[in-house]
Amino acid sequence: MELVYKGKTKDVYALADGNYCLQFKDDATGKDGVFDPGENQVGLTIDGLGRECLALTAHFFEMLNKHNVPTHFVSADLDKAQMTVKPAKLFGKGLEIVVRFKATGSYVRRYSDYIKEGEPLDALVEFTLKNDDKGDPPITGDSLVALDIMTNEQFEECKALAKKVAAYVREDLAKKDLTLYDIKFEFGQINGKVVLVDEISGGCMRVYNNGVWIQPMDLNKLVLE
Repeated sequence: MELVYKGKTKDVYALADGNYCLQFKDDATGKDGVFDPGENQVGLTIDGLGRECLALTAHFFEMLNKHNVPTHFVSADLDKAQMTVKPAKLFGKGLEIVVRFKATGSYVRRYSDYIKEGEPLDALVEFTLKNDDKGDPPITGDSLVALDIMTNEQFEECKALAKKVAAYVREDLAKKDLTLYDIKFEFGQINGKVVLVDEISGGCMRVYNNGVWIQPMDLNKLVLE
């Protein structure tokens, strides 16, 4: 395998057949040793986290395949903490899309004059640019089009697909009496078609049980066991 990109929580390798391998690592985003999916820096390392993140990611991608949701997922090797994916073209230098069912994290920090922790948001969608130096700044649909990052049609398609995927994940978690507050996605294009890329793990979402936040490793156990 040829190393293409070294990331905070995953490394990307090019495979001989044209696909890519995502190597999941045990690093998690956060600050001062506390996990936070909204942070853009590695804050802690948890032994076995990479495998657990991949296990949950594979669970959700396989579920989405059954619902005919377009993704880059091909297969997963849990023992090696590796996921094989199809090559996808990112929008610009990378976009993250957050679907919020309840206010928490950075949303409350930004808008605390208007909303409190845990208040409903009805699948509100936010787009942010992937840029660690600038703190992953939020961006509007109009700006995405003006900067030629995506077309208005692609913006609406990403927004609709993000809501659809979030609803499937929320429904799956609800079977375990778990409440999804928010979830972060990445989208790209394969042959001009918008597809879900990257991962869907505990590090990408905030999940609660009776108002208590569930840590990523605990979430895996609750969902998969």
